[in-house]
Amino acid sequence: MRNRILSMPVALAVLSIVSCASGKAPSVSPRSSEAIFESFDYTGNDSIYNANPLPDKSSFYNPILAGWYSDPSICTNGKGDYFLATSTFTFFPGVPLFHSRDLVNWKQVGNVLSRPSQLQNLEKQHVSGGIFAPAISYNPANETYYMVTTNVGAGNFFVKTKDPFGEWSDPIMLPEVQGIDPAFFFDDNGKGYIVNNDDAPEAKPEYPGHRTVRVVEFDAATDKCVGERKIVINKGCRPEEKPIWCEGPHIYKVNGEYYLMTAEGGTSTWHSEVIYRGKTPFGPYVAYEGNPILTQRTLDAKRKDPVTCAGHADLVQTPEGDWWGVFLAVRPVANDRENLGRETFMMPVKWTEDGWPYFMKEGETVPLVVSKPGAVRGEEVTFGNYSRKEDFKSEKLGNDWMTLRGPSTSYYSLTDVPGCLTLKCADVKSSDKAELPYVCRRLNHHDFEAATNMTFVPEHDSQSAGILVLKDETHQYYLARVKKGDDHYIQLRKQTDKGKETLAEQKIDSTIPSVSLKVKGKGLNYGFHYSVDGGKNWQLLADNVDAGYTSTAVAGGFTGTVIGPYASNLE
Repeated sequence: MRNRILSMPVALAVLSIVSCASGKAPSVSPRSSEAIFESFDYTGNDSIYNANPLPDKSSFYNPILAGWYSDPSICTNGKGDYFLATSTFTFFPGVPLFHSRDLVNWKQVGNVLSRPSQLQNLEKQHVSGGIFAPAISYNPANETYYMVTTNVGAGNFFVKTKDPFGEWSDPIMLPEVQGIDPAFFFDDNGKGYIVNNDDAPEAKPEYPGHRTVRVVEFDAATDKCVGERKIVINKGCRPEEKPIWCEGPHIYKVNGEYYLMTAEGGTSTWHSEVIYRGKTPFGPYVAYEGNPILTQRTLDAKRKDPVTCAGHADLVQTPEGDWWGVFLAVRPVANDRENLGRETFMMPVKWTEDGWPYFMKEGETVPLVVSKPGAVRGEEVTFGNYSRKEDFKSEKLGNDWMTLRGPSTSYYSLTDVPGCLTLKCADVKSSDKAELPYVCRRLNHHDFEAATNMTFVPEHDSQSAGILVLKDETHQYYLARVKKGDDHYIQLRKQTDKGKETLAEQKIDSTIPSVSLKVKGKGLNYGFHYSVDGGKNWQLLADNVDAGYTSTAVAGGFTGTVIGPYASNLE
């Protein structure tokens, strides 16, 4: 970290007093080369929810987990507890774990991968590397929960626990299981199996996207794979059509028969879900003639409030015998652009007379409002419009918050200034594939406001702090306080693959230590605001900034857009 001699105006500013947590915490002096954030307020206000109020207490909105919660997997212990997990790629902690007793009221109870020892080799990976498609399962034979996943920098592994509300084991690697997207299946005879996506036979694909689904037996007593790993699906449900990416497989046993469900078509607008049936976990499997059992690919792209990319599903049965399914889908604003990423949706699953499960017939739309009979919706939900106020009073970050490629505890503190988040200006750039001085949360709405009050006095021209809007290493917006010579500015920068470019800036009084910063999202536009009087009067720095630039349609990748406090010595 750089040490500079402070000029007199800056030195006076650094000695100014700031009080955190609405004045309830002890007054402290701002720190050299550190930014102090008093709070972070987030509010979502999507018009679609305002125009379609829920009709009763048993109803919920799709997506049930709004914002970037991709690749959902669900399980139950058969005693009324449901657990749901989603992908996190290179973010820390990994794999958020949600719990529900009724499938409507979900609460995040922690993260499956909560320790650095469980998340190895994230450094140097692209934002969309890391942890792919976690699958969560419960084995009643040993009353143990399992989560198996792919770390693209380390291989396939699983962790386990008897208490999903507590800690999970360190990774147990699965060197015999190549490919991606593993999932456990535990049969009622006590045997276990792992099913996953892998290369074409003999690694010789006949066309791009030619993949297979393979199954191997798993011994829960030794945590080892046993026997031969066999190909059970080659190409997909209609091989003659050259289907691509048969992935995210799961096996279920219903009425003595085995069902194998996979996604197909890739993760973009051709995404779908298909189902097979067989007499053993190894098949042979016969595809349902009515496939796909879930897709939105044939619908009019210009329809109002579209839901696209539906697929990558998982099923669960209630104690009453009803079936429900979770799946990912996307809500584009226009031209496939959005900033929420792939979200978690949920629907009841129907069955045909001849015993095939399905979400919907092709041509039907994913419903915005779904009713779960018997459920009573609570006050704090994971869907629709809501606000979240983070006052940083706890000594641990709340479940909404993440860091990138590691815990970042050498960069941030919640105890140095009680009631505040303190970030060190570190010698790292937000474009680096590294652990960052960045604490972020997902965007959960197309229309949102995110605001913070920050005490920070830059010491040199390369030092900055503020709010970073990040999709990946080369698609970002940064609303920051910076210094140029003796002058201070609020500045908006855009990160591209060629570096940062300044979009707007406004000079401010260098003797004022605290500024408020706010980002407004409105569909495909961002607005960036600042205040020098504690948020009483807001000034517009830049409006109608292209929010599509941080969408997956432009940037690529598998995550959604995140936002939060950031500080650096090099930007």
